[in-house]
Amino acid sequence: MEFEAVIQKRKTIRRFNQETVPDEHIKKAFEHAILAPNSSNVQNWDFHWVKNPEKKQKLVEACLNQSAARTASHLIVATTDSKQWKRSQPFLLDWVKNSPRAPKNVELYYKKIVPSTYTTGIFNIFAPFKWILLNTVGLFRPMVRGPVTARDVQEVSVKSCALACENFVLSITNSGADSCMMEGFDAWRVKRLLKLNWSSRVVMVIAVGYENAPGNWGERYRMPLDQVVHVH
Repeated sequence: MEFEAVIQKRKTIRRFNQETVPDEHIKKAFEHAILAPNSSNVQNWDFHWVKNPEKKQKLVEACLNQSAARTASHLIVATTDSKQWKRSQPFLLDWVKNSPRAPKNVELYYKKIVPSTYTTGIFNIFAPFKWILLNTVGLFRPMVRGPVTARDVQEVSVKSCALACENFVLSITNSGADSCMMEGFDAWRVKRLLKLNWSSRVVMVIAVGYENAPGNWGERYRMPLDQVVHVH
């Protein structure tokens, strides 16, 4: 499809038919998902494609047995973990090293700035010092004032994950299938099912299938542009 057609066609579908979406469409959507913009290129998101029938049923229950999860051909759990910067750092440093046009300060950024940004210490012990430093510098020149706490860092990671999810569902739409990005789930049960560590955050569960028309109870509604776009 052309971009305009994909954007216009994508909508939340809450009821799918029994036709199976080919695995190839899901794999292609993953390829598109990882091309999404992400903060500092740290890429600290993961996608869990739940294919095991028993696990999938438990995931449906963790998603409150809602129709989108219950009737989906595929269920994908999108997660993020701010501590995953450690996973990506060796790859990023190698990437910089092998990029002839990379400025010298980029290597410093990944060696020093990223670790200091994503490290908050036990019980946010470093947060007060970061806050004082950033806001003191900010008195004299424009300055990024965060992230400071572990929650701030997690928020950055969630934003990046959400952008990857958007790429994923747009790719699914382009393939001719439909999707539902769900936030209604028991995160504790989902984490236990997938054996995730304590620092992981379940961002959303994405249901994929073909619409069983009507796939929702009404037409898509959006606020008028003049209510949400502000020109300064």
